[in-house]
Amino acid sequence: MIKKVYVKLKSEGVNGLFQTLYNRFMPIQLKYFPNCKSFFQGKVGLEIGGPSSIFEGRGFIPIYSVAKKIDNVNFAHNTVWEGSINEGNSFIFNKSKTPGCQYVAEASNLEFIRNSSYDFVLSSHCIEHLANPIQGLSEWIRVLKENGLLVLVVPHKDGTFDHRRPVTSLEHLIQDFDNQIDESDMTHLEEILRLHDLSKDPGAGDFQSFQERSKRNKENRCLHQHVVDTRLVIEVVNYMGLQILAVEFLLPFHIVVICEKVSQDQTASNEKFRGKDESLCWISPFPSDLTTNTLIV
Repeated sequence: MIKKVYVKLKSEGVNGLFQTLYNRFMPIQLKYFPNCKSFFQGKVGLEIGGPSSIFEGRGFIPIYSVAKKIDNVNFAHNTVWEGSINEGNSFIFNKSKTPGCQYVAEASNLEFIRNSSYDFVLSSHCIEHLANPIQGLSEWIRVLKENGLLVLVVPHKDGTFDHRRPVTSLEHLIQDFDNQIDESDMTHLEEILRLHDLSKDPGAGDFQSFQERSKRNKENRCLHQHVVDTRLVIEVVNYMGLQILAVEFLLPFHIVVICEKVSQDQTASNEKFRGKDESLCWISPFPSDLTTNTLIV
C-alpha cells in the first residue's frame, strides 16, 4: 500500500494523490449514469483492455455491477497491466457473476466476432495505445448493436506524461487509417523519447530503460502512440458517425465520452459538443482545453 502511494505521489503529485484517495473513499459517479444505466442493466457487453477499476461497483461508471455479462479482448497472453491472461471463460469483471469470454487478439481486428453482437462496448485507457485508432473504432462499432453504447475513457494529456507532446490531429488519424498502419509502426518514437515526462511515469525507470522498453512496443504496447485532449476525442467520435450523449471528466486525467451507434436511417448531431465556447455543453478542468475550444470543420 505504501509503495502504491509513493508511486502515485511521484507520478501525479500531491493533488493527484489527493484526488485518487478522495475518489476511492468518497466515490463520485458519472452524472449521466442514471440516464444510461438501462443500456447496461442485464445486458451483454465487450470490454477492450481491462478489467478497469473505473467500471467497478464503486467506480466512476459502475457498469460491472449492473451488466449481465462482459467479454474481453486483450492483445497478448501476458501484459504489463494484467499479468497472465488465459483465453476462454475466464474474464472476471464481477466476482458474483459468471465470467465473460476472454479473447486474445488485436483491438483493431475482431474478425472472430459477428456484427452487432454486443449491447455495449467499453474501453478505458486503450485507444491512445493503438497505432490505428480509427481502425480499432471501426471494429468496435461493427460488433456493437444499433442503438448500443460505446463508453470511451481516455487520458487527457495535461494530467499525464504526454503533457509536453502536441495533440494528435484528426487528419493524422485518418491518414493512419488510409495507410493501413499496424502495431509495428514506430513513427512517433523519436517524439516520445524526446518529450515523454519520465517524472510522471515511474514504472518506466530511467531514460535508458524507457528507451529499451519503447523499442519493444509491439511486444509490450506501453507507448501512447497518440496524444489526446477533449476536442480530439469528440472530433474522432463525431467522424465515426456516433451520437455523443455525454462528455464528463474525472481528475487527475480522465475524459469520459458516452456515445450511441445510431441506426442506419439516422444521422448523428453533435454540434453542441463541438461548438464554440458559448455553445459548448461541457466544461473542462484541463488548462490546455481552454486554449483549443474552437470549432473544427
